[in-house]
Amino acid sequence: VFGFFKGMSFPLASIAVYNSVVFGVFSNTQRFLSQHRCREPEASPPHTLSDLLLASMVAGVVSVGLGGPVDLIKIRLQMQTQPFRDANLSLKSRAVALREQPVYQGPVNEGLAGVYRGASAMLLRDVPGYCLYFIPYVFLSEWITPEACAGPSPCAVWAAGVNGLAGAISWGTATPMDVVKSRLQADGVYLNKYKGVLDCISQSYQKEGLKVFFRGITVNAVRGFPMSAAMFLGYELSLQAIRGDHAVTSP
Repeated sequence: VFGFFKGMSFPLASIAVYNSVVFGVFSNTQRFLSQHRCREPEASPPHTLSDLLLASMVAGVVSVGLGGPVDLIKIRLQMQTQPFRDANLSLKSRAVALREQPVYQGPVNEGLAGVYRGASAMLLRDVPGYCLYFIPYVFLSEWITPEACAGPSPCAVWAAGVNGLAGAISWGTATPMDVVKSRLQADGVYLNKYKGVLDCISQSYQKEGLKVFFRGITVNAVRGFPMSAAMFLGYELSLQAIRGDHAVTSP
């Protein structure tokens, strides 16, 4: 059973900071853009697609800086049990030694440049992924929230997260680049198989066909429903508790 949670110590320790920064960057960037466009600091201007798109892209870039090392460490710890099969014969003695003990004893084992391996693929995954994550949520929550309410109710947030296609759409469309990112991050433990993003895409397509880029899409999409519902619900309820605006209504 513990094998299913392999490599989760670092993600569990950092997930709260990661999500708070990403959500904070998105909301503050979107608010800044809206107020700058309307030039009325005290007003609450309506959301526009361009503001949401730019704010989501900024959040996606920031997420790579924070989440890249976390993802790499998690994947390296999870895949170190798989047998050594692809190395050259000259590395045979090293392979024998590596079978006897884990390659990684904990989360940190490489230099700063090493922990950002696969960052370019992660950037191509997260920038469009967060656009399809936040934008559907904002519009869906606005659509199902009564006009008299200052913010979405818990039921509205839950519906926007579960029905909100926010997480399901985002993770479903991000799966191809997630496959590439994971392969690049898993590469280099014993030998370097891929030269970069394009080389990884080319080799994967030639050996396994187009379907390889959609491997795990069902799991990603199904996971997106409850995960997004829980995160958006916690985000909105936390803001309401901090601001104390449970009963605040718009004028």
